[in-house]
Amino acid sequence: MTEPLIDLSGVRLSLGEGEARVDILNGASLRLLAGESVALLGPSGSGKSSLLAVAAGLERATGGKARLLGSDTAALDEDQLARLRGRGVGIVLQSFHLLPTMTALENVAVPLELAGAGDAMQRARSELEAVGLGHRLTHYPAQLSGGEQQRVAIARATAPRPQLLLADEPTGNLDATTGAAIIDLLFDRASAAGAGLLVITHDPAIAARAGRTLRMVDGQVAE
Repeated sequence: MTEPLIDLSGVRLSLGEGEARVDILNGASLRLLAGESVALLGPSGSGKSSLLAVAAGLERATGGKARLLGSDTAALDEDQLARLRGRGVGIVLQSFHLLPTMTALENVAVPLELAGAGDAMQRARSELEAVGLGHRLTHYPAQLSGGEQQRVAIARATAPRPQLLLADEPTGNLDATTGAAIIDLLFDRASAAGAGLLVITHDPAIAARAGRTLRMVDGQVAE
C-alpha cells in the first residue's frame, strides 16, 4: 500500500497559555491517499482550517503525529517544510492571494521559476489555458473578476503538478454559479493530475462531489 499523502494521528492544537488556552484540535485523525478526494465539512470555528494548516505543515501540532508526503512534519524546519510543499503541495484559499503587480501569467510562472522549473512560462501558459484563461494572460488581478482570479489561483496551485491539492473554502467569495464552476474545475484538475484532493467546506453540495466526506466535531474528525 502506498504511503498516505496526509497522515494525521491524534493531532492536537492548542493556542495560548493558562486560563487563556484554547484547544482547537482534540485528537483529530485523517488519512488521504493518492488519487483520493475528501471533503471536510463542519461549522465555522470547528477547526477545519486549523486541521488543513497542520496537515500542510503551516501550523505545528502541539500533540499527536502529522506526516505529509511521507515526511514527519515535526522533524522538518521551516525551510524544509517550504521545500516539501513547493515540490508536492498545491494550496487554494478563499482569498486568492495573487500579487497585484504581476499579470495572470506571471502569478503562475514566478513560483515555478523559484522552484527551478526550466519551462515555467510555457507551463504557466498551458495551465491558464486549461482553466479557460488563455485570453487573459497579460491581465492584472484588478482587471479580472473574482471567478477569474480564483481560476488563476487554481492554475498556480496545479501548475507544479503537485501530488496533493488542499483547498480551504475555495468558493467562499464567489457567487453560486461561479462557485459551482470553480469546484468543477478544481476536481477536474486534481483528477487530470492524479492528485489527492482535500476540500474544506461547509457546503454539502460541494462535499457530494468528493469520494469521501468527513465532518469536524469538537476538534475531531468523524466519518
